[in-house]
Amino acid sequence: MRSIKDETLGMWLGVVGVAMFAVTLPMTRLAIGPQEAPQLSPWFVTLGRAALAGVLSAVFLLVTRSPRPAAHQWKPLGMAVLGNAIGFPLLLAFALRVVTASHAAVVTALLPLVTAAVAAWVLHQRARLGFWLCAVAGSLLVVVFSVLRASQGGHGFGFEWADLLLVGAVIAASLGYIYGAQVTPSLGAERVICWVCVMALPITLPATLVLWPTQPVATASWLGFVYVGMFSMWIGFFAWYRGLALGGALRVSQTQLLQPFLSILASIPILGEPLDVVTLAFAVAVVATVVIGKRLSQPAAPGPSPAHGLDDSRARVVYRGGTQPD
Repeated sequence: MRSIKDETLGMWLGVVGVAMFAVTLPMTRLAIGPQEAPQLSPWFVTLGRAALAGVLSAVFLLVTRSPRPAAHQWKPLGMAVLGNAIGFPLLLAFALRVVTASHAAVVTALLPLVTAAVAAWVLHQRARLGFWLCAVAGSLLVVVFSVLRASQGGHGFGFEWADLLLVGAVIAASLGYIYGAQVTPSLGAERVICWVCVMALPITLPATLVLWPTQPVATASWLGFVYVGMFSMWIGFFAWYRGLALGGALRVSQTQLLQPFLSILASIPILGEPLDVVTLAFAVAVVATVVIGKRLSQPAAPGPSPAHGLDDSRARVVYRGGTQPD
């Protein structure tokens, strides 16, 4: 049974992890720059951040003398590499060349719902009809937001192509989290992200050296790159995972609902983006569908019997660097 002290510490660590992840959007845009003033290429930021996290992960695994994954664990880890180390950051980086970080925060707010939907598909979990209705409602809100923003930007009644990249990024991240969840109970949460980064090193490290920029790059862009490599891809996961372990997955996972709002707020001082009331309103609406959808994501489970109790630290589904009870 968890103590109140552990639960409190776990909750605060969860908030710290979510705050680190929230700053990923403005820091990625800072690293790559806008279309009119590009800085680091999206390919370099994607592969370079994974390479930096991979080197740090290799040191961690050696110092902690972590055992190698078993043969059956390599496939889900490989899927996590494709989804979390390559797919999500690459699609996000290309999208952020076009749209603001606040805009991206609204679309990526769907991540918890999409992850739950992927879990239902990949892990054959059953969900109530209400959950699917919330998923549809949240998706429609994002569609309306995207079309509205495209029309306001003078692109006519349609989608920004960057919004399709953001949707692809959300799907890629969701797949990576679910496949990573399959090996989290046996490997340990921190070691999953470390092995994911180390597995990618044979590709990411040489590619980073080949893609190293030859043109001058602003110091602020390098700072953004270092942030997404050290904090978004690595340190943030340690705080998030530890918080889940101490405070309980069900309770601490709720802190992720702060993420889109923290991303929007962080974009104000980092990028100078204005506080857009319309963007904030859509973020609130999307998060509301996530809150309701999470409550309806699973049928009501019968209470555990005294002889067969199951605490919430077992049987988890990983999402956005964390876990959500099955």
